[in-house]
Amino acid sequence: MNFLKLIIEANIVVQLIILILIFFSVFSWAIIFFKRTTLKSAFFQSQKFLKVFQKSNNLSEVNKASRQYRGSPLASLFQSGYKELAYLSKSNPERPLTLDRLESVSRALVKASNNEISKLEKMMSFLATTGSVSPFIGLFGTVWGIMVAFQRIGMVKSAGLDIVAPGIAEALIATAAGLFAAIPAVIAYNHYLHRIKNLATEMEDFSLEFLNIAEKLYGP
Repeated sequence: MNFLKLIIEANIVVQLIILILIFFSVFSWAIIFFKRTTLKSAFFQSQKFLKVFQKSNNLSEVNKASRQYRGSPLASLFQSGYKELAYLSKSNPERPLTLDRLESVSRALVKASNNEISKLEKMMSFLATTGSVSPFIGLFGTVWGIMVAFQRIGMVKSAGLDIVAPGIAEALIATAAGLFAAIPAVIAYNHYLHRIKNLATEMEDFSLEFLNIAEKLYGP
């Protein structure tokens, strides 16, 4: 059968559903490629920045180097912590970094970490929505198409294969379109969510390491 011909000759409701599913599919693939590039850059730049951070003993030098890695969540985290640390040192340079002052640095790191995770999770909700909703939209199109097919059978008073097959086929196309949109979205969502969780863990570890270094350098 000619699938394009089946879609063109399908009921208007089935056609509308297929157009909606095509939109979900196209937009999902755009997000998939965008997130792939973004997360790959975040991992790559974070590893490079981490090497610089671990090798250097001077935080001001690391701060300068961090500007080269704008795609790294760890670099953004460092800049927030360093900014808060610089503010505390400038406001009272003679006072050591006690536990209560260290808490403000910790809050700055947590705030920056939450902001970076929000950036990484941007548009992920659309993939989740596509994965959960598309099969049901396609199923609705299938049910509607089968209803129309039975109406045609009643009109022509015949249930021959040449009468039934086109109607059933155009109805099942909606189910196929729903699965075609949903399956890649679900796979990509689970894969990227796992990578984001790994980055979140790296940020937690980095925050602890930063606080330890700050305590050693500026503590009593």
